[in-house]
Amino acid sequence: MAIERVVDTSIHEDDSDEKIVEISLRPTTFSEYIGQRRLKTNLKLAIDAAKKRGDVMDHVLLYGPPGLGKTTMAGVIAHEMNANFRATAAPSIEKAGDLASILTNLADGDILFIDEIHRLRRAVEEILYSAMEDYKLDIVIGKGPAARSVKLDLPRFTLIGATTQTGNLAAPLRDRFGHAFRLEYYANNDIRQIIERSAKILDTKIEPAAADLLAQRARLTPRIANRLLKRVRDYADVNGDGIIDTAIAHDALRMLEIDELGLDPADRNMLTLMIEKYGDKPVGLNTIAALTGDEASTIEDYYEPFLMQLGMIQRTPRGRVVTDLAKKHLGLA
Repeated sequence: MAIERVVDTSIHEDDSDEKIVEISLRPTTFSEYIGQRRLKTNLKLAIDAAKKRGDVMDHVLLYGPPGLGKTTMAGVIAHEMNANFRATAAPSIEKAGDLASILTNLADGDILFIDEIHRLRRAVEEILYSAMEDYKLDIVIGKGPAARSVKLDLPRFTLIGATTQTGNLAAPLRDRFGHAFRLEYYANNDIRQIIERSAKILDTKIEPAAADLLAQRARLTPRIANRLLKRVRDYADVNGDGIIDTAIAHDALRMLEIDELGLDPADRNMLTLMIEKYGDKPVGLNTIAALTGDEASTIEDYYEPFLMQLGMIQRTPRGRVVTDLAKKHLGLA
């Protein structure tokens, strides 16, 4: 059974209160959105050009590791375009009829956001081809010899897709996006600003040194930074006067077992098992999943990206290898 991780970059479906707070922390304009400067510059240009022409914006693909603000950026684009924002997730679109219903209910200029777009079923995905390119919907009515194809006109809309796995996106779908942008990990200074902004929204006082400390442990990811802030705020409310200072932050992070690089017990356990069982030998993804008790997709999506960013894991054709840097950090050199 997987342990809930404070540094998990996914949004937990059963944590409704957390989701409500997280949504309230989302910026709605480019001026409020901290970091991703190159992305914002390119998007501002595309938005200004579309508004000057009085046309809809080209379809946008946002990709990168989870928790970096793809959904938030989609909302910002809709706000800057003064457009209605319709959001859904690919796993919830089970049949072609579900997508047809969504598309036919759009209005001119609307923005449709599909999260985890790489998980669209093939039959559903193929409907998007003509919808994105020609703003037409091809549907088949009836079955067998009596079946006939009907082509419906759709309003001009902008599709924004978000994915953590661009390699799993079908080439015909990927090629239909006019813009494709990768969200990069944030700098520590940007994460500190995000923490300070979120603390103001949550009406929590945090000292600058404590904000720096949390930023260093937040794995360069805004979602984790906000989650850490809320957990440390809870600790400060129970064990202090509600003010987050350096001592409170240190004590809370020690209780959460998050070290100076942002690694939690699950990260350290995975690295330690790989070193103890296989040493310097490459380890396959399924083998790592068996060692830790997690799904292979969980290892690939939620463990690996940050560990590779730190240089603690390397991918080779034969599997994953733990680096000397990780061994030194764990005291297993």
